[in-house]
Amino acid sequence: MGLRKILTDENPALHKVCKPVTSFDSKLHKLLDDMGQTLDDAEGVGLAAPQVGILRRVVVVDTGEEILELVNPVLVRTDGQQEGPEGCLSVPGRYGLVKRPNYAVVRAQDRFGQWFEVEGEELIARCFCHELDHLDGKLYTEVMERFLTDEELDRM
Repeated sequence: MGLRKILTDENPALHKVCKPVTSFDSKLHKLLDDMGQTLDDAEGVGLAAPQVGILRRVVVVDTGEEILELVNPVLVRTDGQQEGPEGCLSVPGRYGLVKRPNYAVVRAQDRFGQWFEVEGEELIARCFCHELDHLDGKLYTEVMERFLTDEELDRM
């Protein structure tokens, strides 16, 4: 395993649509392992493959209990709404006010190609939506209402 460099928002790779994964091989397994380690090192909640320069539909999410590996993820159901601060490892030091679903279900493949569904509420639902946006070349800065000030963040 190894740490990967996290690209920042000015990198054009973050604005491209990712291709589906078709090979569930050792190369994918290494990418997933590296992304998990990189996410842990950065103390983030989620990381998408384009953030480390790989234009494939791959996401890892730290639920607090486990690292979820989502290959070719698709948002299949959402419910409710939440509005709150959102940040990104690719937009360091900045936070925006973003509306997201409060509940989300994602269908994805695991590292071996087996399909499964996973659900999340609140922060995890927000993370699912945020990371899947990355796979379509979108950053939260494109869907936020506005950037938050340091004072606003302190109050939240």
